[in-house]
Amino acid sequence: MPSKSRRDSASKAPGSGTTEVYLSQQTGASAPRLGLAAAIAVVTGESIALGIFLTPAAMAKSLGSPLLLGLVWLTMAIMAMCGALCYSELAVRFPESGGDYVYLRSTFGEIPAFLYGWMSAIVMYPGVAAALAVGAAPYFAQIVPGHSRLIALFPAAILCSFCAINLIGTRFSGAVMSSMNLLKIALLLLLVVWAFVSQHVHVANLLPLTERRPGSDPLAVAIAGGIVSAFFSFGGWWEAGKIAGDVRNPQRNLPLAFVGGVSVVTVVYLLISGVFLSVVPIGQVASDTAFVAQFGSALFGQSGSRVLSCCVLVCVLGGIAALTMAAPRVVFAMSLKGSFLPSFGKLSPQFGTPARAILLQTVLSLLVLSLGAFDRVLSFIIFSAVLFLALTVATLFWQQRPAGRWYPAAPIVFIVCCIGIDVLILLHDPIPALIGVGIVLAGLPLRRLLIPASSSSELVSQRSES
Repeated sequence: MPSKSRRDSASKAPGSGTTEVYLSQQTGASAPRLGLAAAIAVVTGESIALGIFLTPAAMAKSLGSPLLLGLVWLTMAIMAMCGALCYSELAVRFPESGGDYVYLRSTFGEIPAFLYGWMSAIVMYPGVAAALAVGAAPYFAQIVPGHSRLIALFPAAILCSFCAINLIGTRFSGAVMSSMNLLKIALLLLLVVWAFVSQHVHVANLLPLTERRPGSDPLAVAIAGGIVSAFFSFGGWWEAGKIAGDVRNPQRNLPLAFVGGVSVVTVVYLLISGVFLSVVPIGQVASDTAFVAQFGSALFGQSGSRVLSCCVLVCVLGGIAALTMAAPRVVFAMSLKGSFLPSFGKLSPQFGTPARAILLQTVLSLLVLSLGAFDRVLSFIIFSAVLFLALTVATLFWQQRPAGRWYPAAPIVFIVCCIGIDVLILLHDPIPALIGVGIVLAGLPLRRLLIPASSSSELVSQRSES
């Protein structure tokens, strides 16, 4: 563990918790503009997207028991809360843009941090954005049937629209994201309320709680698959750390955003899952995609598909809004640290946003979209992404001991869960995971091409002089 004097000097160094000071000196950037609502919106926005309507149905059909479904959600909530405590500690220690990249670099050095940045910003996030945009298209088609050309252009139009929103200004894009995610939570809670008010909720559909329904998967397979599915449904709450440099009063707002956001996600998933199964019994669930139509028809009759499609669209658009804000901050942080082309570390003089990083993220997303490769990208990279989550939380063991009573239990639980999920991924389908590791390691030779030695040395020299 580093000595106190070494920690103090590190905390005062440029790029170690003082990015905003450096930016204001070098680029004239204004003070952070995002409040607690926007930080919570990143947590809930990325966690509650398309999966809120698809995953509970698929998990319920596989597990075959409402009690098992609830236990899997609670298990994942405990893991997420342990991770949220760890990430909030790291975000407070390093209140600058970049999230995991910054934490990994501060502890393990440049190479692991660069590999994370390469994997996430250049490979994974464009794939996630493209997948969400494409996943929303069929629901858009339910709202505007018969407009095939408009539907075909919808995914690209959505990605470009949120790019423009984030280019205009951080405060404006934060307000849009907060509003969309507040609307998302409100719509989901209204679905729950309407299910009760309209008397479509039948507790008998949940009984018996413990007995598994016919047609369920083998218990071990169902639990393993349910845990992995629940993890990905909760996934994305950690992205709030990437916008830490734009959040006002990070010592207060970031911990509240992580813990409060994960709490909201847990409550929403438990409520929605309970209502889903009390309206449409497990035995009647045909498939995850068909379930949306089943649930909508049960609640709203013939107009159910359109009503539910509107809800799905709001959820997905809120997720894309959060992703478009958080993801470019990784490239931005890498450029500030001399780990990427320096031009991507500059703010727009007109709007004060990391415009070039935002444009790069959007161009890459459109490229993945045009190639139709997002499914393969995500299947390859998920194993490595989970591994980096565990590595990021492990940085706490190399730093000053956190004051909270949750340490060291929370990081240990989270790391063990991440390892368990990666083991399950390997057992299920090892080839994509190993290909993904190869993709991540391919960042090493590319790093020399992306960062000319003279540019990197000059940038680091400038930082040390400041």
